[in-house]
Amino acid sequence: MEILLPILIVLATVLAMEFVAWSSHRYIMHGFGWEWHRDHHEPHNNVLEKNDLYGLVGAAMSISMFALGSPLVLGDAAWAPATWIGLGILAYGIIYTLVHDGLVHQRYFRWVPKRGYAKRLVQAHKLHHATIGKEGGVSFGFILAADPVRLKAELRRQKEAGIAIVRESAGA
Repeated sequence: MEILLPILIVLATVLAMEFVAWSSHRYIMHGFGWEWHRDHHEPHNNVLEKNDLYGLVGAAMSISMFALGSPLVLGDAAWAPATWIGLGILAYGIIYTLVHDGLVHQRYFRWVPKRGYAKRLVQAHKLHHATIGKEGGVSFGFILAADPVRLKAELRRQKEAGIAIVRESAGA
């Protein structure tokens, strides 16, 4: 039973990180943090992007939680659950890196899923990249991917309302 609570904390943190990722992507990366995120939406041949700096922000969050949970760092003031929260943030970062950078953007390996949830994740993220600029857009989260048909309809609505400029190749 002693291991159950840490496992639940790690899993809850991974799920909570989807909300953190969605809100920071929607309001920071496509807001005042666009200068770091812009190159992720534009074609380039660089190995690294300014956008990769956001990964360092996530790493700092995880490391900070490990420090808060460590008796070696804080002695008796250490808060043990922080270690498990740090592990959950780390797990989300690994999932994000493998799926987003690896599967979706194919920075590390080449595989295009033909069906299932992996295909839906790829489609949803490709539709996120269908807009030009930081305005409008769909699918700001990552683990929870909406139905691509619904996302295309939303892109079409944004285009017609003048909210977003949608690439012609998006089919919206």
